Amino acid sequence: MTLSVRPVASGADKTAFIELAYRINAGDPNWVPPLRSEVKGLLDPGTNPWFEHAEAQLFLAERDGRIVGRISAQVDQLVLQHMGAGTGQWGMLEAEDAEMAAALIAAAEDSLRAKGMTRALGPFSLSIWDEPGLLIKGHDHPPTVMMGHNSPAYEAWVEAAGYRGAKDLFTYDLDVSRPMPPLIQRIVASGERNPRIRIRTVDKKKFDAEAATILNILNDAWSDNWGFIPLTPAEIAYGGKKLKPLVWEELIRIAEVDGEPVAFMMTLPDVNEFIRDLDGRLFPFGWAKLLWRLRKPNTRTMRVPLMGVVRRMQATRLASQLAFMMIEYIRRDATANWGTQRGEIGWILEDNIGMKSIAEAIESHVNRVYRVYEKPL
Repeated sequence: MTLSVRPVASGADKTAFIELAYRINAGDPNWVPPLRSEVKGLLDPGTNPWFEHAEAQLFLAERDGRIVGRISAQVDQLVLQHMGAGTGQWGMLEAEDAEMAAALIAAAEDSLRAKGMTRALGPFSLSIWDEPGLLIKGHDHPPTVMMGHNSPAYEAWVEAAGYRGAKDLFTYDLDVSRPMPPLIQRIVASGERNPRIRIRTVDKKKFDAEAATILNILNDAWSDNWGFIPLTPAEIAYGGKKLKPLVWEELIRIAEVDGEPVAFMMTLPDVNEFIRDLDGRLFPFGWAKLLWRLRKPNTRTMRVPLMGVVRRMQATRLASQLAFMMIEYIRRDATANWGTQRGEIGWILEDNIGMKSIAEAIESHVNRVYRVYEKPL
């Protein structure tokens, strides 16, 4: 049987690229079909402002005329600026077997070399702000919102292509139905007695201003982190528009010290619980189900995708206290108002000692590990 890999060259090819994931993962009970409209938007240069500073070449693998695999190869000018010249990326890998995976990865590497890249990092679908890393631990349960899921076989296939781990990303599972440990409760109570500290909810009526406040903290807090790529104003507006329906004021907190915003914690309902049975389709009836579920949400799981403290306060007792206070306030509201039982924190870089210490102090445990791989080209 003849195996070939070719670039996506038409609308029909792009549709085949998107649809392949639904066919390959159909038998995995823990794979959550993403909304097709979201995947199309991700890959559309006219919709996704990521393409203003980056380019992606999509590839399809065929065997005797049948689509059997896919991959993307991307070059991002902001990645070149912040992660090093010559750093290309690939992602969105789906393949039916090891031979197809090897051919697809080789095609992505050839594409990156042709653009002058000397190192490949992956997988990213399409950036570190979308779905970073290959799932290597935690295949036995579904991912939360904005996190990826892949076959356990992919780990060996990627490593067989000569890749080694560059960085692991952890997510932490927390039983939020239980009170915080006694020590954390005392730390929170102490913060509540401190007149300098204010932990407030965001005001959705001032969405743009609140988003700007959070972004300023994020850019400062994360600027030294491995893999940090600043979001452009267009990406911020695009992401804000998509996330606004999921912004529940009690679940996003800003910590102020002496009236200055210095930390934040963003929590999102696990939308995957709402869309899991829609097969990625909003029509003809999926949209009505989703709107109803968002109107009267009762979600078992919440995810904390972003949390940050300004750099000058990091590694201080006050920073930890603010983090514990925000976690506890959101935990109280999530359990009381939405029946939440479980929280997921992350991802967290493997060498982010401060955040790992906070996660461990509240008695959460690592439930999923995503690995970003690298290889010289």
